[in-house]
Amino acid sequence: MKPSSRRPVRGRRAAATVLAAVVLAAAAPATAADAGAPGARAPAVPLRVATYNIHAGAGADQVFDLDRTAEALRGLRADVIGLQEVDVHWGARSDFVDEARALAEKLDMRVFFAPIYDLDPAGQAGERRQFGVAVLSRHPVLETENHEITRLSTQTPDPVPAPAPGFAEVTVNVKGAHVHVYTTHLDYRADPSVRAAQVADMLGVLAADRGPKVLVGDFNAEPAAAELAPLWRHLRDAAPGGGGTYPAVDPVKRIDLITVSPGITVVGAEAVATRASDHRPVVADLRLHRRGR
Repeated sequence: MKPSSRRPVRGRRAAATVLAAVVLAAAAPATAADAGAPGARAPAVPLRVATYNIHAGAGADQVFDLDRTAEALRGLRADVIGLQEVDVHWGARSDFVDEARALAEKLDMRVFFAPIYDLDPAGQAGERRQFGVAVLSRHPVLETENHEITRLSTQTPDPVPAPAPGFAEVTVNVKGAHVHVYTTHLDYRADPSVRAAQVADMLGVLAADRGPKVLVGDFNAEPAAAELAPLWRHLRDAAPGGGGTYPAVDPVKRIDLITVSPGITVVGAEAVATRASDHRPVVADLRLHRRGR
């Protein structure tokens, strides 16, 4: 819980690594209700979204195996995936691999990486050491941003809450429907005050954006926690009956969440059993509604 190739996506900030690959996502069949009345509403657009804390590529057995991580992600069959605990040249625990780039290439997806920490290289000839969150997408990414929210650093002695990056936003074009997708990793400590500040900061970011919104991540708190209560005035829990997510083996908590703004239909959602991390991923089938032309 603590802490590609191909064509760049132009973001509103240049603070993060962005990679791209041309892949079309398979569309789920529309239901009769999705079609709507002629001229009133365009057909609903399907979007399969997932969130996964990948534990820097280490499984529940604490063995680093990024191929296993990629296979677990592939099995989700998701169009957009929010990732947490992503190492980029971070250290020996992940073989100094750029996990964001590597996973994007393995899955043939676009990726936006938003570092929480950006530290000097381990050696004179090394790359900068980064740790953060990422978003993978099969659909075109129109805009990206690495937002700041309140954080209590794990990298400095006697830290105090202060703004820091690592709240990722991508705007995705899903067959003509534009949706904002955010991924987050909230503070893990028992004291909920930093998480409460982070929730307020995230809601401020979401309020500045128009259109459908999907917020996913490792919240390090269950949905009923008091510090998450403000979320539910603006968003809906997509998987209230989806099962526990932590720890991956015999989970006792549901702290990995997919949340959606009003107007997004949730068709189904579930936590997926896998030991590729110390968390279980969550996947949700959504429908994005837009007015017809």
